[in-house]
Amino acid sequence: MTSKSEIFDSPSDWVADHIRRYVATNGEDGHIWRGVTCLLLTTTGRKTGKQHRTALIYGRLDDDYIIVASKGGHPTHPLWYTNIEAHPEVTLQVAADVFQAIATTISDGAEYVRAWKIMADIWPDYNVYQTKTTRIIPLVRLRRK
Repeated sequence: MTSKSEIFDSPSDWVADHIRRYVATNGEDGHIWRGVTCLLLTTTGRKTGKQHRTALIYGRLDDDYIIVASKGGHPTHPLWYTNIEAHPEVTLQVAADVFQAIATTISDGAEYVRAWKIMADIWPDYNVYQTKTTRIIPLVRLRRK
């Protein structure tokens, strides 16, 4: 049995190591990764109700944060994205700032184009990832509660 406050970090070793360093240093080591900004996203598992945390590149769209559900161009969405579809209330850590946010998908239109450009300027490989899959890669707006 796990407690509600127990957080399960990414099963990927290098991501879990990134998260550990980020948390231990309040983002001093990890907020900037390979020259880009990263945040920690904690979601509630859609099936288990467990808390899951991962590190993701982020950008800003007005006062909100945006992230990309790319999964490197894989044909299915990342698990963190399917979790926020079921439970849009998330916890973010941006550097030392930890807060609750609401996640919404930016699905199309001018806002999607604007947000995609912001993110592709930060991490150009997002454009490559989109060519690897037939799904439209979702963009997620994270708005502080």
